[in-house]
Amino acid sequence: MNGQRVNIGIIGLGTVGVGVARILLQQGDLLKTRSTLTFHLKTIAELDWNKDRNLDLSNVKCTDNAYDVLDDPEINIVVETIGGYEPAFSFIKRALENRKHVVTANKALIATRGRELFQIARENGVDILFEASVGGGIPIIKGLREGLIANKIESIYGILNGTCNYILTKMHKDSVEFEDALKGAQENGFAEADPSLDINGTDTAHKLTILGSLASNSIVSFDKIYVEGITGISKLDINFAKTFGYTIKLLAIYRVFNGGVDIRVHPTLVSDSHLLSAVSNEMNAIFVTGDFVGNTVFYGPGAGERPTASAIVGDIVDLSRDLLLKEGQKYCNRTINPTADVKIIPIEEVTNRFYLRFFTLDKPGVLAKISGILADYKISISSMVQLETHERDNYVPIVLLTHEASEKYMEQALQKIMQFEFVKENFLRLRIF
Repeated sequence: MNGQRVNIGIIGLGTVGVGVARILLQQGDLLKTRSTLTFHLKTIAELDWNKDRNLDLSNVKCTDNAYDVLDDPEINIVVETIGGYEPAFSFIKRALENRKHVVTANKALIATRGRELFQIARENGVDILFEASVGGGIPIIKGLREGLIANKIESIYGILNGTCNYILTKMHKDSVEFEDALKGAQENGFAEADPSLDINGTDTAHKLTILGSLASNSIVSFDKIYVEGITGISKLDINFAKTFGYTIKLLAIYRVFNGGVDIRVHPTLVSDSHLLSAVSNEMNAIFVTGDFVGNTVFYGPGAGERPTASAIVGDIVDLSRDLLLKEGQKYCNRTINPTADVKIIPIEEVTNRFYLRFFTLDKPGVLAKISGILADYKISISSMVQLETHERDNYVPIVLLTHEASEKYMEQALQKIMQFEFVKENFLRLRIF
């Protein structure tokens, strides 16, 4: 660090990288007023320099070699915005080993290889911050780490994926099928050409891994999170949910439970009386309950150039506090403890209320048989709807809502019900919040 000037290098000049560069180049006076520091964008490493990005980079070193950033002794903070696993992991590792702070929005990397990176950061006396990895411009990570530092986090319930929320909102409001809602999301720029990681729940699980690790001050293993996506939900299910006073959302759930944590991602029926049901389109929302503060809510845009870049620059300013201290001192340890683990409670040991939708032959006794099997497994029905209109092949939909029941018993009951030839295979089970 040269006096009060912080030198910054960016690796990757895609959508988010452009946003970060734009703020550093255009908001310098504002940042200096609020932090007393001068932030100098020294170098940008990018492979494709042919694209017009509408940025004046005349005072910035532009290179196609990432090591011009990573190995420059004058650069204090490295911003990684290329995404993915490699070479992002190797680049971040090199920066940390060169005793440079790192800022990233790379949720997949933090969720799956965070333990290694946090350990490397600790060994080298630097930090890696990742506010932009969850919730875009929503300051949820800083909120958990600092604003709610006095609290044990009891639960987190969040809508963390704008693509899925946009699709489900369109299905709910416009009464369209999943495929049409997905196509609309792609046309409006809210879904990628390949939306798999969004609609299968993986993106939400990456973000929940990070939030769960922060909430428990431990490492949550990504591969132990129960994950379901939204591809099995139809317009029929959306309309049935409406009938019962619910809205279907892809929900990320973390809660302290039985000496460990219950942590999962799946589509969920949310009561229309709850604020989460009103979170529409591409917006995100996270409800956090602390043992002292009670219930809190974080809401805002979950992605995009400007919100994500805003979060990254917030991390840059935050890290710069360390640079003002004397050698060997540290403002704060912001990384998650890489040596601590938390017990993940298997979903089989959890209880939930359920929404069950079957297609069955339209003949007497079917509902009684299904109800009887559920009763055998100690599952009681709270509400039921059966349409009188026939589907093709003489099958009709039956929807049941249950009281609180064991996940393990529900799975066993469903396996037995699906053995009956009067039930089609395409049934749907959703949880109720």
